[in-house]
Formats: sequence, structure tokens, C-alpha cells
Amino acid sequence: MTYIETISEIRATDPGRVARALQKRPRADLSRAGQLMVIACDHPARGALGAGDDPLAMASREDLLARCVAALSRPGVTGFLGAADLIEDLALLGALDGKLVWGSMNRGGLQGASFEMDDRFTCYDATGVEAAGLDGGKMLLRVNYADANTPSTLESAAHAVDALADRGLSAMIEPFISTWTDGRIVNDLSVEAVIHSIAIASGLGRTSAHTWLKLPCVEDMERVMESTTLPSLILGGEVSSDPSATRASWGRALALPNVRGLVIGRSLLYPPDGDVETAVDRAVELL
Repeated sequence: MTYIETISEIRATDPGRVARALQKRPRADLSRAGQLMVIACDHPARGALGAGDDPLAMASREDLLARCVAALSRPGVTGFLGAADLIEDLALLGALDGKLVWGSMNRGGLQGASFEMDDRFTCYDATGVEAAGLDGGKMLLRVNYADANTPSTLESAAHAVDALADRGLSAMIEPFISTWTDGRIVNDLSVEAVIHSIAIASGLGRTSAHTWLKLPCVEDMERVMESTTLPSLILGGEVSSDPSATRASWGRALALPNVRGLVIGRSLLYPPDGDVETAVDRAVELL
């Protein structure tokens, strides 16, 4: 049977099995995990299905699940990040056994929409993260000084940080300084902008004890990482036309003391040559 056949049959006839699969899966311990290699796939929940030159690369759930299962099966891969639907699919397949898992929380700012900056919390909340036996929640924090939706996003993210911390769960914040440019959202990846975004994200909530950062790999990461004591993971970003150069930049960032690993999605799930296993193995080698 295909993944779709197997999972849809379970969902239709025994939906309670979803919660049981999540609760019974073997767990990992974040405090003892060392350097992390996390596979990220929360893009579809924001309507972002593209990878590389294909705007509908993630349209086939069968293919996407196969790629995620392949990536998660590789030695050295320690975790997964996604929205509830994909986490539940993978849990039913046993692909998340022994992995750290973060649930994506705010996916309301749909890619390309006029309301894209309105990053409402439409996926997991802290209660759902805890109930599913996940290790934490991830939130996108795009700060736009010219957009009136930014304050509500900041407030919602602060409440999420508090709610996760109250449960002893990690809050993974992905901050950017963003602008509207030619009708679309563009993230400022200058060193100064990334440093400003780190300062804003680090101050959210009544405690930062459980807060981690998910940061882009930009020029002068030494200067960037001097701006925080929070443990941080380096994100992969768009599919690169020069994977070797991208891996080299990840390797330089991983040498910094507060960089605790990588959280990468499309760059590993949709490599230019289509070889997911090799792409993941090469990334793991950097750790």
C-alpha cells in the first residue's frame, strides 16, 4: 500500500490511533542531544509548496512523505519540525521514533497573500504541543516596522513563549526584519538586521530560559552570534544552486559556541540532484 492509502485508512477508521502513535513513540532528550540535525517541513501549512524552480514541488503528499521518511532514517538526524498534519502522518509511519519534534505554531501569514505579515497562530498551541508529546513549538517572527500587524505578532509570540516555558517546553523562534517590496515580503539578511531581529526575539516573554533561535546563515556569523547567549540552530533556506558553498557556510557557523546544529528543509528534501539520502549525509558530516 502507498503511504496515502495506509494513513487515510487509519484516519478514516481509527482516528484515535493518531494520538496513540504520538504518545507511544520513543522520545529523545533535548538536554542530552548534543549537536542537532533537524529536518524542517512546515512550509506547506503556509501555502508555500515550492522548492527550487518547481512552484508545486511539495504538492504530492506521497512524494513529500517519502522524502521525509528517507531523511529521517539517516544516521545522525535527530529531529523534525512541522505542522500537525505532517507530524501525525510521520508518527503513524514510525518515522519520528526516537526523534526530537517541534510543532509549528503560526502559519496564518500565507505566502503571497495581502495579509502575509499577519502571522496568526493557526497551528499548534502550547497545550497541543504538550498533549502530542512534542519537545517544543516553533514560531515565525517577521518584524516589519511599517506594517501594523507586527505588534500583534509580537504579542502572540510572547504569550506562546510563556505558555511553552510554563510546561518546560522549548520555544524555537525564527526572527527576521522584513519589508514589503514590490508587493511581496522580503527578509533583510544583512548582519545588522539579523542582529536586530535576535535582540527582539530574545526579549519576548517573561522568561527566555527555554528559548532557542532559528537563524539564517549570513555573512559574518561570528558577529551575529556574539549578539546572543541563546542556543541557536542554523536554517537552510531556499534550495541552493551551489550546495558545496552552502555546506561550507553551515560548517563555519557550526564552529561557533552557541550554534547547536542545523534545521534544514527544502535544501535537503529537494536537492538539485534529487538524492535526499546523500544530501542529508553530507549535512550530518558537518556536525
